[in-house]
Amino acid sequence: MQEELLQFVLQNVWDLVELPKGPRAIGTKWIFKNKKDERGIVIKNKARLVAQGYTQEEGIDYEEVFAPVARIRAIRLFLTYTSFMKFKVYQMDVKSAFLYGKIEDELYVCHPPRFENPKYPDRVYKLRKALYGLHQAPRAWYDTLSTYLLENGFERGIIEKTLFIQRKKKDILLVQIYVDDIIFGSTKDKFCRDFEGLMHKRFKMSSMGELTFFLGLQVKQKKDGIFISQSKYVQYILNKFGFSDSKAPSTPMETHKQITSDLEWEDVDVHY
Repeated sequence: MQEELLQFVLQNVWDLVELPKGPRAIGTKWIFKNKKDERGIVIKNKARLVAQGYTQEEGIDYEEVFAPVARIRAIRLFLTYTSFMKFKVYQMDVKSAFLYGKIEDELYVCHPPRFENPKYPDRVYKLRKALYGLHQAPRAWYDTLSTYLLENGFERGIIEKTLFIQRKKKDILLVQIYVDDIIFGSTKDKFCRDFEGLMHKRFKMSSMGELTFFLGLQVKQKKDGIFISQSKYVQYILNKFGFSDSKAPSTPMETHKQITSDLEWEDVDVHY
């Protein structure tokens, strides 16, 4: 929790002020989560301070909130193309990504629970940056990130707005964005290292190495291609519905079912 609030100080997220007449302060709360890897092992305990955005009113607290989000189909196409081009895919994570997004609306939030300012308990925080939970937070972050990439020689996808491309003669660097998770790959590893350096200049990042797990997909990168599976997700569903201890059959089909060859159906006349 203290590490999360330290990011607020480093990013200059808010200012402690007196609440003016008219606006109201939005409540805040803590969200706790265990971050796990593809094997289900806890690798990090996270505490995040979020705003109670469900109390915001459209037209008063926010206006435009739309932000592009990558679809799972786009992720699969990305992996298919990188497998065809035979280059490695890497992953990065932006720490407290939404705190980089600037907001134009005049918003105030209450003190973080258990971290109230003892000197000024009646004051509130005026936001400079977007806070998790706010309706406009995803859009503010996307605008910040996309602007930074476009300023540094990237092109945005025409159809898939979360895909960014950088071409250098015959080589190419692909970057796929999913909120605060970034996967990328290039025909030359040097371009991947350059991209990591570029991101570290502007944002506080966590480099996670080669892509192994993303959006519920377990990814294995081998010399003969990229293989994806969802065994972790399947196990989660089995546990959720109480089937994890059920007996697993070797095949879902009847063992004595006679299978007819497709060739035997070629001479059969079908009448409608």
